[in-house]
Amino acid sequence: MNTSKKIGVLLGGLSAERDVSLKSGMAVHQALTVQGYNAVTIDVGRDLADVLKREAIDVAFIALHGRYGEDGCVQGLLELLQIPYTGSGVLASALAMHKRFSKQAFAASGILTAPFCCFRRGDPILPAELPFGLPLVTKPVQEGSSVGVSIIRDESQLPSALELAFRHDDEILVEQYIKGQEVQVGILDDQAIGAIEIVPKKEFYDFEAKYTDGMAEHIFPARLEPSLYNKAGQIGLAAHRALGCKGYSRVDLLVTPAGDCYVLEVNTLPGMTSLSLFPEIAAKGAGLSFEALVSRIVDSAALSVTGI
Repeated sequence: MNTSKKIGVLLGGLSAERDVSLKSGMAVHQALTVQGYNAVTIDVGRDLADVLKREAIDVAFIALHGRYGEDGCVQGLLELLQIPYTGSGVLASALAMHKRFSKQAFAASGILTAPFCCFRRGDPILPAELPFGLPLVTKPVQEGSSVGVSIIRDESQLPSALELAFRHDDEILVEQYIKGQEVQVGILDDQAIGAIEIVPKKEFYDFEAKYTDGMAEHIFPARLEPSLYNKAGQIGLAAHRALGCKGYSRVDLLVTPAGDCYVLEVNTLPGMTSLSLFPEIAAKGAGLSFEALVSRIVDSAALSVTGI
């Protein structure tokens, strides 16, 4: 990438993950400026189109998380404005953000994912009628960073869990709870670059555990026998490809004692904070410093639609 090109780091945004995005974006901006890039930060609001025209950026580094940033909305705007951007395109971003559609895409590609049911606000949800029993997991269909997620071990916990999930979305996912190691695979330039294991201090790797120092242990490489470690990497890459992702992503898996790898989701814009997993995987698995990783991601910036 020519460092004279003006790079706009899109950060903040309108989602529940705004604060995390601000941290990711500022870290990316600092990494760009110390390498001599002409970079500016753009706090994303509903006036984004006007700001992009005013700033006249050449490339957008998308450091947004959650709705309106990770779900294809911003990507579509950048396509219309013909501004190359980092990460996946419109369709892959939308698919990855929507848990029902991404799980359907995984299943169609032969990738293992937990059995699930989807419900809309107002639908009757009766545990006895689910095709799987307790424990189970409830989550909003379109949120990231484990926002609104609960593990239900007793039927009495269900009403409050549903209330929490519906607080963030009009459609929720109820899926079978899978017990296993929490393993996350880093994908960069269509290659699996390593797998890290997460050992949360809480019941699962929730929002607090992800963004509070000391709330989770990161183990690299993940404690898997070599063949299973390679299998996790292959499945992570297959999930990335199944959604049509580009550039980079982080794929979250649960690996059972029997050696089954269940894909939870693909994060098309993984966090880039000091506690984020993707930079740690890149550093330990591919030998890339944070600055080198950011530069590598910038180099992959492109438009999904060409020839217009």
